[in-house]
Order: sequence, then structure tokens, then C-alpha cells
Amino acid sequence: MAEAIFFDLDGTLADTAPDLIGTLHRLQAEHDRHATPFEQLRPMVSNGVRGLLGVGFGLTPDMTDYPPMAKRFLDLYADALCVETQLFAGMAELLDALDTHGIPWGVVTNKAERFARPIIEALGLAGRSRCIVGGDTAARAKPHPDPLLHACQLSGTDPLQCLYVGDDIRDITAGRAAGMKTVAAAYGYLGNGVAIHAWEADVIIQHPLEILELLSTT
Repeated sequence: MAEAIFFDLDGTLADTAPDLIGTLHRLQAEHDRHATPFEQLRPMVSNGVRGLLGVGFGLTPDMTDYPPMAKRFLDLYADALCVETQLFAGMAELLDALDTHGIPWGVVTNKAERFARPIIEALGLAGRSRCIVGGDTAARAKPHPDPLLHACQLSGTDPLQCLYVGDDIRDITAGRAAGMKTVAAAYGYLGNGVAIHAWEADVIIQHPLEILELLSTT
């Protein structure tokens, strides 16, 4: 039985795409741009502001216009963090089962902690999650293992006995570097780069409840 299970936030624990994409659409409207179609943006949600501004405005972090645009995006997003965001189907049941079996779980995301915590609170999970580690909590964000190792310190668990579940290759890279078993969430956003089967995750799941089947073999 795993000592603990840690989840990425965007695209793994919760479907945050509606609020993030809605923020981009508001920003595009401010600049008299047509709204980029939702399905075109969804794969990039796990890449946060960088991914969305890249598709929606053709901006990259090295461009002069990027910092002010990113700041405006975050200001808009701060006012709509959890309007349409919700847990993925089956996730609530999974978390209930983990609690019932006394298996600690937590959230490790590259989203800044000042945004991650209010979302977890709004979803009613703050009192149940053993830890909430953001992209700015540890010295380095994923794909480095630092956030996951920090989560283990907070939860008093051994990384070698933990699972990490994520929907981006950086999640699997970080989990492997931390010594954890890794689970790739095929129901998530997945990005537009390397195919999920090439991420070298230990397991690929199509639905959150499949994790329950893994626990007895972990």
C-alpha cells in the first residue's frame, strides 16, 4: 500500500481549463482579438500563463510584451480562480476512498501557491489535503524533484513509497527524479509535445478511479 499519493492540480486533480481559458478570452477581448477556440487552448492549460499566452497572443517569455501581458493575465485570473473549476469525474470518490483507507494525499503543482491554495479551499479540500505545494514553494519547480521531496517532508512520507499523478511529461520527470512511482493521467490536458506513451510513466490511467486498482500492487 502506498504511503501517500500526490496529485498535480491543473488537468489531474481538477479541471481548471474553463477559468484559465476564460481569463485568456477576457484578455483577448481587452486587446480586440477574437477568442481562440477552447479546444485549441485546452492542451496548453498545464503550461499555465506561458502556454496560454503563447497560443492566444503568440508571445514567449523572452519577448518585451510578455511580462506586462502575463501580469494582466494573473490579475484577471485572481478574480476568477474557481468559478467553473471542478474536480474531474471520479476524483471526489477517489479522495473519499483514500481518506477511508487512511492514505494521505496532497497537491504538488507548478501553479503559484497564492493561486493554488484558494482553489483547493474553494473545492472544499484544504482541510483534507496533507500538503499544498506550489511552483514557488520549493527552490525549484517541476520538472525538478524539489516540490515532491518537499511534499514528502511535509507529510512525513518516504518518496520511494509514494505515487505521483500528473498530466504532463514534467510531472513524470519530476516524479521519477524523486524516486516515486509515476502515474500519467490520460484524461488531462497532456500538452502538445511528446506523446503520453513516451513519458516513461509507470502506469497510464484513463480515469481517476483506476488509481484504486494500483494501491494493492504499489
